[in-house]
Amino acid sequence: MSIPLEAGGSFCPGSLDYKNSTYPRFRDAADGFQLDHQLSNQAEGSGVLLTADGGRYEGNLFGAEGIGEGELVFTTGMMGYQESLTDPSFAGQVLTFTYPLIGNYGIHLNRSESSSVWPRGVVVRHAMKDPDHRDSVATVNDFLRLHNIPGIEAIDTRAITKNVRELGTVLCVFGPLDKEQHLKQRLAKLTSPELDDLVDLVSIKDAVVLNPESRDELGRQKPRLAALDCGIKFNILRSLCHHFEVVWCPPDIPFEKLVNDFGIDALFCSNGPGDPAHPGKASAARYTLAMAVKSGFPVMGICLGHQLMGLASGLKTYKMRYGHRGANQPVVDLVTGKVQITSQNHGFAVADPEAGMLAAHPSGATSPDTENLHGQEVKVRYINANDRTVEGLDVTGKPCFTVQFHPEACPGPHDAESLFNRFRQIVDIHLEGQ
Repeated sequence: MSIPLEAGGSFCPGSLDYKNSTYPRFRDAADGFQLDHQLSNQAEGSGVLLTADGGRYEGNLFGAEGIGEGELVFTTGMMGYQESLTDPSFAGQVLTFTYPLIGNYGIHLNRSESSSVWPRGVVVRHAMKDPDHRDSVATVNDFLRLHNIPGIEAIDTRAITKNVRELGTVLCVFGPLDKEQHLKQRLAKLTSPELDDLVDLVSIKDAVVLNPESRDELGRQKPRLAALDCGIKFNILRSLCHHFEVVWCPPDIPFEKLVNDFGIDALFCSNGPGDPAHPGKASAARYTLAMAVKSGFPVMGICLGHQLMGLASGLKTYKMRYGHRGANQPVVDLVTGKVQITSQNHGFAVADPEAGMLAAHPSGATSPDTENLHGQEVKVRYINANDRTVEGLDVTGKPCFTVQFHPEACPGPHDAESLFNRFRQIVDIHLEGQ
């Protein structure tokens, strides 16, 4: 069972020295090891992974006992497995690591990206049983057991990755080999996790100010920013708190409430899981974004926030063949001509206004036609150097921009980290009335 977000944990985004901070603290996914939380039963024995396209892969079970099922995706990062496991954008999915050795430096305190492990199952070539790092508090195996997540190893992850690249992401299920017939029955009834309101599952329920009365290096009060949580990563909150006084908000909070009750100066919309066109809380965040743009507020969006801005601007979104998941995605800035290596985690994209759907999933899944909710034109600012898909938008004539990639990436790369500085400069100029 996942550990819920609650006060009193080791995560304190408003301060680098969280132990001495008076700012609110929240639960990190690894905190259970300090609190001696009980671990789920250990999974053992032979297992099998079945995919909806007829694929079958045998391996060995690890992590928690149980059956893993969801959309099969892969990530290419060579490190950062703890961050990937705790990234809410993986909610509803079965995560395959392409790097063959996972867990070699263990699990660390205060290094997660949320309070839980979000994939519904984990697939690796080899799960390291004896990590070698002085700060390690647990193995990946025990981390999965802490959050009741099953895993399977000794799998041919190269074959899985090549299959997903060729045919697109597919539904899958894995569990004990001696229950293969039962697994086939479950797979036949399995529905796409994108039909669920995954944003509601991973987001905060009540607004909270993370760093009240926070001041910058010159002693000036920082501008107040509302961060819409569609599945926000902890390091995004840390990065935002460095530049702003941050109100961590649920995704469905109305724009009028943010202005009247919290007196915000700017708005940010986070990453998150699932289909951006889902009629649940993602759509509520879309309308809040549109109202902020229409009112002339500075706005920045990342990942799902970028896709929601695309929808709010009358553009379409669509499901990608296998998405961009990893720390090695090259992005071209069409204004400067520079290329940045970025970290990404998304399975949907904004359709290019001219070229349409690039690297689309064979299903052809796309959003319905939408109207421009804020009335401004948008232009493509960033594109992916590999497949030319849209990686960022600028709103014409407004202090607003979005990016598909993650500028705050932890453990890296940090090529795009300066985008937070750019946004702070935009907010300062706006507050000066220019």
